[in-house]
Amino acid sequence: MRILWRLTGLIAVFSAWNTIYLSVSKNPWFNVFKHALSDLGGPRAVDSWIYNVGLIVTGALASTYATYLAKTSTSKISTYASSFIFIAGIFLALIGLFPSGTRPHVFVSTWFFIQVWMALVASTIDFLFKKQLIPGLTLLSLSIIGPLGALLVKWPSVALLEIYGIIIINAYVTVLTRKF
Repeated sequence: MRILWRLTGLIAVFSAWNTIYLSVSKNPWFNVFKHALSDLGGPRAVDSWIYNVGLIVTGALASTYATYLAKTSTSKISTYASSFIFIAGIFLALIGLFPSGTRPHVFVSTWFFIQVWMALVASTIDFLFKKQLIPGLTLLSLSIIGPLGALLVKWPSVALLEIYGIIIINAYVTVLTRKF
């Protein structure tokens, strides 16, 4: 059971990509170079419930993973990082509850990525304080290239920017899963 709990972060990664894949396959109008991923859960989408429920499930998995990280934490800083991951999972679920076209959507989707970045920075500090240089420097790189890439690259669409963010998150979860 504990091994499954440990793997909920990677299961969340799979769930996110599976949700995106299934949603795109149901919506041939969707163009990754023109739209936002959230459009797959908005009023124009066919079977928008797939995207929205998928985000809720993925958010629950992310929060479950955060409880594993907190339980196995060896420092206050890593517990602190876990709390940001937990909150990010809640915000991810809220994106599904407040899909594209609803008033709170932009707020909850933006704060999802900000919460993950804050967790990433806290995890970076934790690894570096513990002198675990390879994961620490890997996360430091991610915590720098994540926002710099988001701000400096002229992304042709919101979807590509979101996919970039998801890839950064995937790398972060991979490092955490290997270390814990």
